[in-house]
Amino acid sequence: MTGIQEKTASVNNLEECLKCTVCTVYCPVTAVNPGYPGPKQAGPDGERYRLKNSAYYDESLRKCLNCKRCEVACPSGVRPADIIQAARIRYSKHSPSLRDRLLASTDFVGGIATVMAPIVNGMLSLRPVKVLMDKTIGVDAHRQFPAYSGEKFTTWWHREAEKGQSAFSKHISYFHGCYVQYNFPRLGRDLVKIMNAVGYGVHLLSGERCCGVAKIANGLIGDACRDAQRNMEAVRRSVFKENRTVVATSSTCVLTMRDEYSELLGVDNSDVRSNINLATRFLHTLVDSGEIKIAFRKDYLKNVAYHTPCHMARLGWGVHSVELLKMIPGLNLNVLQQECCGMSGTYGFKKENYKYSQAIGQTLFDNISAANPDVVATDCETCKWQIEMSTPYKVLNPVSIIAEALDVDETRKLNGLC
Repeated sequence: MTGIQEKTASVNNLEECLKCTVCTVYCPVTAVNPGYPGPKQAGPDGERYRLKNSAYYDESLRKCLNCKRCEVACPSGVRPADIIQAARIRYSKHSPSLRDRLLASTDFVGGIATVMAPIVNGMLSLRPVKVLMDKTIGVDAHRQFPAYSGEKFTTWWHREAEKGQSAFSKHISYFHGCYVQYNFPRLGRDLVKIMNAVGYGVHLLSGERCCGVAKIANGLIGDACRDAQRNMEAVRRSVFKENRTVVATSSTCVLTMRDEYSELLGVDNSDVRSNINLATRFLHTLVDSGEIKIAFRKDYLKNVAYHTPCHMARLGWGVHSVELLKMIPGLNLNVLQQECCGMSGTYGFKKENYKYSQAIGQTLFDNISAANPDVVATDCETCKWQIEMSTPYKVLNPVSIIAEALDVDETRKLNGLC
């Protein structure tokens, strides 16, 4: 643990902070929670004191969403969110509770829940169970849980897809993540459908673990570091031994592996960082370069509102999802003003955060209602959970919308596969 703390001691150029407070203006937590000092004070300002004396650390830093809107807004390239998260790693005396450990143990909980998905889903929807969780472990009784699938994505892939992937001349490795594996395998199946139609074989990333974002947020840093090391070993095998780039469908998984492994956990990924990509960026780059072509069904008609997740905004890659959706002839696209949904992974599940989580997301919910779409598109699974719980609208990843609209036979012909 000491090694990790030392590596995060100087996370970035905090002295470049101009004290302009634009980060505080864009902070969604500051707007609804007066108990949070804001990213300037909690980040660069506070770090100057903490570097002199660790006693200046304040547990109010746990109120930070880590949405990184402050980093997008900063005119000087300072990363207040990373400074705050690094300070939590180095100085916090808070020991993860049972709730924190359960929320962070996505592989453990997901592996058990999928085996008895109907029972688990039914139990988690019962009001008495929710009240019990609220009173005992601090998961807010109002929070709806995402449903677990009765079959893991990898089970489907081995049974239905694995055999045919070697027939393609080009290949990718898929980092499916916990959400696709345990909650929504359809998204993984949709990616396989698209990639196969444009001539790419899809392979599982051998030895994949959870990206670790929930462990970082809940203080299980040793476990997060071990998972990060294993994931980077898997990525290196894919890139250097199998000559495959790694593609994911979650904007948060991508941001965590590309940026937070090195900045927060001290896990070096410099040799493979550029080979970790988001599915929509990967696809759009191929289309834009003329390497692949995509055809869409003429009968696909839909009004879609696109929500840019905060971590997608931090990556700067929202344009790729938007441009792909714009290619669908029968799709009427409304790109919403970028607002935080307030969920931020496990943050919105916690009793002490729930009312702030909902207050943060209210502007987004109102904007969605005003747009009144057939479906909301977003690249983040926890944004999906928050929006579906707080509005009457269905939410899909852009990959799933593209797969719905895809004319598979025509796309295969355009790419010389027939």
